[in-house]
Amino acid sequence: MTAGGSLSREAARLRAAARRGWWRRLLAWLGFPVVDRRLEARAVRAEHGTVGEQWTAALLERLPAGWTVLHDLSVPGRRFNLDHVLVPPSGLGVIVLDSKKWHAQRPTHLVGGRVHCGTEDRHGQVEKVAGYAAVVARALGVPVGAVMPLLVVHGSPVAGGWLDAPVPGWERAVRVLAADQLLSALLRMPGGRDPVRAAALAARVVAALPAA
Repeated sequence: MTAGGSLSREAARLRAAARRGWWRRLLAWLGFPVVDRRLEARAVRAEHGTVGEQWTAALLERLPAGWTVLHDLSVPGRRFNLDHVLVPPSGLGVIVLDSKKWHAQRPTHLVGGRVHCGTEDRHGQVEKVAGYAAVVARALGVPVGAVMPLLVVHGSPVAGGWLDAPVPGWERAVRVLAADQLLSALLRMPGGRDPVRAAALAARVVAALPAA
């Protein structure tokens, strides 16, 4: 499972679709390439997502032995993919981690309890991560409280290094982390080590959430 693999494939598909059509091929042959700007913009966003996932994967490689780290998983019957799923050495729960690459010149902060990047409301993306966690809990057959959603932000500076963002219908706030805070936050998680329990939970994740 490679981080960003499904997004990379989606970007290639969108870029090819943006150039599809006999009249586009004719104009390109005449030296006037024309693309579907809407599809091209979506391809660019997918490529940005791929970079964020790859940067997060590189950070997660530095976790010590005992952690299970899986990338680019699918949920049967659902159309979204999970960027990263982690099982800590304690085996006490599962972390569903979503990667974002946001504008480096615009800070990520809370406005009225909602996450913004600069002046743009990005709270919908935080709500999606909570939704992913709820779906994963059902897929694994574990309590919702056993699945923790995290959103890690690359590029954009996160106010204070991290934010706790309230999400309607979610019993806890969703933590939004600056990328440079990710490892320390994970390593501070309580619970100690239980290799047997962690291995059993990791096997359950692999069985329930196939590679995308």
